[in-house]
Amino acid sequence: MTAQLTAPAPAPDTERFARGAALLRARELGIGVAIVLVFVATTISNHAFANAHSIQQLLTGAALIALLGVGETMVIVTRNVDLSVGSVVGLSAYIVGDVFKHHSGFPVLLGYVLGIVIGAVIGSINGLITVVTRVPSLVVTLAMLYIVRGVDGVIVNGKTIDPAAIPKSFTEVGYRTFLGVPWLAIIVAVVVAVVGYAMRSFRASRDLYAIGSNPEAASLAGIPAGRRVFTAFLISGALAGFAGSLFLALHAQIDVTGGNGYELTVVSAVVVGGVAIFGGSGTVLGAALGALLLNTINQALVAAKISSFWNEAIAGGLLLAAIAFDRWLGLRVARSLQSAQGAHRDA
Repeated sequence: MTAQLTAPAPAPDTERFARGAALLRARELGIGVAIVLVFVATTISNHAFANAHSIQQLLTGAALIALLGVGETMVIVTRNVDLSVGSVVGLSAYIVGDVFKHHSGFPVLLGYVLGIVIGAVIGSINGLITVVTRVPSLVVTLAMLYIVRGVDGVIVNGKTIDPAAIPKSFTEVGYRTFLGVPWLAIIVAVVVAVVGYAMRSFRASRDLYAIGSNPEAASLAGIPAGRRVFTAFLISGALAGFAGSLFLALHAQIDVTGGNGYELTVVSAVVVGGVAIFGGSGTVLGAALGALLLNTINQALVAAKISSFWNEAIAGGLLLAAIAFDRWLGLRVARSLQSAQGAHRDA
C-alpha cells in the first residue's frame, strides 16, 4: 500500500504575512490608480497641468514628504510615531545655512552630512527616551517638537538665511534635472528603493514588523526590541536632518517657519500609503505614493482655483478613512485566519 503524502498546512504567521503582502500590493496599486485619476481629471479641466514644468513641480513637492515618510514608516511599523520630523527639518536647514553664511569655504557635501548628523542626534534622543523610560513615543516626540522649535527660535532670533549665502553648487540639487526628472526626486527615489529593499530582505528590518505585530511574541522570540526601536528613531531623525539640507537646497533660504506642519502631512501620507497606524504592516513605497497622492491633490486644487484650505480638509479625511480601513481590514484578516485555523484543526 502506497503512503499518501499531504502537504503540511501553512503556518499561521506565514499565511498572515502572505495575505498582508497581497493586500499591501493591492493598496499601493489603488493609490497609483488614484494618482492617475486625479492627474487626468485635472488635466481635462486645465491642460497646463500636464506640461513638463507642472509634472516636475509635482515630483519635487512630494519628494521631501516622501523622504520623511521613509523614516516615519520604520517608526510606525513598530507601533510608535515620530512627530518631531518637521521641527528637525527646520533646525537642520537653518544650521546648515548659517554655517554656509559664516564659513564660505565650507564643503558642499559636508553640508548634507551636517544635516544628517543633527537629525541623527535628535532621533537618537527620541529613541533613547522612548525605549528606556517606556514613555509613549507620541508624548516624547511631541515634546521634542516643541523643544526643537524653541531652540530653533532662539538660534534664528528673527534672522533669515538668504540665497546669496548658499553656494550655487548646493542649491543646484533643488532645481537641476536629469532627463527632465528633478534631482531631488531621483535622490528620494534611490532612498526609497534602498530602504524598501532592506525592509524586505534583512532580518533586522523584518524585526520591526514583528515588534509592531506582536511586541510580546517578538520579545519571547529573542528579538532585541529596544535596540530595533532605537535604530528606527535614529534613522527617522537622520532622514529628517537630510531632508532639512534638501529643503535648504530647494528653497535657497530659511527662517524660523521652515518645516512647520510637516509632521502631520508626513503621518497622513504614510497612513494613506498603507502603513498601519497600529503597527506591523506597510512599505516605504506605499508611503512615497501616499506623499505623491497628497501633493497631486494639492496641486490639482491650485490648478482648479479652489481654496488651499480644502487640501488640509481632504488630507484629514483621507487619514481618517485610511485608519478606519486599516482597522476594518485587520479585523477581517483576523477572522479569516481564525476560520482557516479552525478548518485545519478539523481536517
